[in-house]
Amino acid sequence: MTFRTHVLRIFSISLGFLLLGTILLAWQALAQTQTAERQALLLTVEGAIGPATKDYFERGLRTARERGSEVMIVQLDTPGGLVETTRDMIREMLGSDIPVVMYVSPSGARAASAGTYLLYGSHVAAMAPATHLGSATPIQMGGGLPGMSERPDEGDLEDDATGDEDTPTDTPRRGGDAMERKVLEDAVSFIRSLAERHGRNADWAEQAVREAVNLTASEALEQEVIDVVANDLSELLAKIDGREVVMHDGERILQTAGLAIDRFDPDWRTQLLAIITNPNIAYFLMIIGFYGLLFELSSPGSLFPGTIGIICLLLALFAFQVLPINYAGLALIVVGLGLIVGEALMPSFGILGVGGIAAFVFGSIILMDAENLRVSLPMIAGVALLAAAVMLWTATRFIGLKRQPAHTGQEQLVGHEAVVLKDFEEHGYVRLEGERWHARSQTPLSQGQTVKVVRVEGLTLHVEPA
Repeated sequence: MTFRTHVLRIFSISLGFLLLGTILLAWQALAQTQTAERQALLLTVEGAIGPATKDYFERGLRTARERGSEVMIVQLDTPGGLVETTRDMIREMLGSDIPVVMYVSPSGARAASAGTYLLYGSHVAAMAPATHLGSATPIQMGGGLPGMSERPDEGDLEDDATGDEDTPTDTPRRGGDAMERKVLEDAVSFIRSLAERHGRNADWAEQAVREAVNLTASEALEQEVIDVVANDLSELLAKIDGREVVMHDGERILQTAGLAIDRFDPDWRTQLLAIITNPNIAYFLMIIGFYGLLFELSSPGSLFPGTIGIICLLLALFAFQVLPINYAGLALIVVGLGLIVGEALMPSFGILGVGGIAAFVFGSIILMDAENLRVSLPMIAGVALLAAAVMLWTATRFIGLKRQPAHTGQEQLVGHEAVVLKDFEEHGYVRLEGERWHARSQTPLSQGQTVKVVRVEGLTLHVEPA
């Protein structure tokens, strides 16, 4: 057998293994594709709608595309959230090539405020029994779509107070001022456009925005606000099978019967974003960052306070960037903290300290005023009391130090004892702490006698017998 024959045999065997490997890889890819086509990606959204929710939702859509999922189901339970975040999520849904099913579940869950908008913006709106939706009235501009406002507008209060029988009691809410009317009308137009796109009850949607009304799952199905009521995911997939939905590129028939559920739970990134964008955490990070930098500047070289401070401050600034903060409140907090520090460094008998605490408290209260995204009042009170305690301790410390006798200079010699070096009647010399001093006495003194310093004038000690 020649060398050429060996080479050809080895080449043939290698080519065979290569072809076999290629076939196996292609078969595996085909199997994965077929499996992925028969899956539904499941996301779980709980709590207020915020930046972390938006990031989680967008990554879920990308994952659904990569895995070739038939639909993406969002299991929803929310009291509301930020208006801009909600609009961004709806914008992603409307432009998605994968149908999104919003499913209010489990029993006892709710889709209040922002959740109602998400239901109207989804391709399929579903609810579990014993759930509800509604209360979609925007409370204040920039604060999001929080839960229902418990105050009617001022006009309704005045009409009710007059007791005029001719005054209608079912007048749609229009807003108390120009800004509220603008926000309200914008929200009404937005939710009506979503309802008309997906063929849902637009009149009730407007009523949910203007009057903050609510519906149970059965009532929502009866009034064509939602599409399906299902007890669990299996029943949900069975009921929406064959349903026609409106996508950005036209209509599509869902084929969801028998789909496997592929869970996409929130990971560490979503949890971290949810933590640092919590108003209380962001507020606390700002306080830690401020005092960390203050301690570093007061004692350069310690490094640890400065490192922790700058990290916490950057995290707080990131959170404030995506949260609906009031910049006047943030300015008041910074001014208040500065005045408190000024009181500690330059005592002003409480003027700077009291003013600083007042500015700090007012700024903290108005920093974030959305219903579901605001700083906890107990936390504000706790931080303010801690600052007041530090300021009081600093003031008492300064007063105590002021009352103590001097430890340096001529004043610290008063009260000390000295020894007479030679006999003298009025002028002479004494030894004090190893030094020879000129002394003056109103009584005659003898050598070796112990005397006490009563006054210092220049380089002369006024002494008297101890």
